[in-house]
Amino acid sequence: MMVKINIKRIGIAGLLASIVIAAYYAWEVHAAYQYTIDKVLPLEKTADYPLQLSSLTKRQLNILLKVEDPLFFKHQGIDFSTPGAGITTITQGLVKHIYFENFKSGIAKIKQTLIARYVLDPLMPKKMQLKRFINTVYLGPKATGFEQAAEKYFHKQFSELTEDQYIALVAMIIAPATFNIEKYPERNKERVTRIKKIISGEYKPKGLCDLYYGKLDQETQKYLAPFSYFESYYE
Repeated sequence: MMVKINIKRIGIAGLLASIVIAAYYAWEVHAAYQYTIDKVLPLEKTADYPLQLSSLTKRQLNILLKVEDPLFFKHQGIDFSTPGAGITTITQGLVKHIYFENFKSGIAKIKQTLIARYVLDPLMPKKMQLKRFINTVYLGPKATGFEQAAEKYFHKQFSELTEDQYIALVAMIIAPATFNIEKYPERNKERVTRIKKIISGEYKPKGLCDLYYGKLDQETQKYLAPFSYFESYYE
C-alpha cells in the first residue's frame, strides 16, 4: 500500500514539475515575442549595416547556406535532420546573440530553440535574418561581420574578395579561434579545401553533425565546442 502511495506522489510531483517547466518556457517565449516586436524589429529596420543582402552574389549566398544552414529558406527556425547542418541554424545563432547575455549550452538550448521556432522566425523575415547574420557574425576580435573581417584579414573591402578568400571567412564561422586565418592558416586552408568539396558535391556529409567533413587532428579537436565533432563518422 505504501509503495502505491509513494508512486502516486512521485507521479503527482512529476506532473507538477512538468507544468512548472512548461509555464516557465511559455513565459520566456511570450517575453521574447514582446521584446522582438518592441525592440528587435524596430532597431533592425533602422540598422546602418555596411552590407546589404544584395552585397553577396548568388554564389556567395549559396556557399554560405550550403555550409551553415542548407534548408534555411525552407525550415521554420530549426532543423535537426539535414546532414551536415548540425543542431544550430542561422536563426538559432541569431537568437543566441539577441536574447542571451551569456549563453551556455544545456537547458539554454531549449529556450534558444523555442524562441527560434516560435518567435524570431515567424516575426523576422528570412532576408532580414540573413542581413543581420552577415553583418554581425563573429569572426574573431575586431572582425564582426563579413565587411569588417575582409578588412582585418585581407585588407580589402568585402566586394573585392576572391572566392577563396570569401570561403576562408565562411570557414571560420564554426570556430573563429580554431580556424583563424592569421593564427592557424593551415587549418583554415584545409577547411577551405573541404568546403569546396561540399560545394562541388564531391563530398556529402555523413550525418547531422558532420560539420568538419573529415578527420581532425587531436590538437584541433581540443578547441572545438563539446559534442560538435564525431570521429565515428570517418571510421
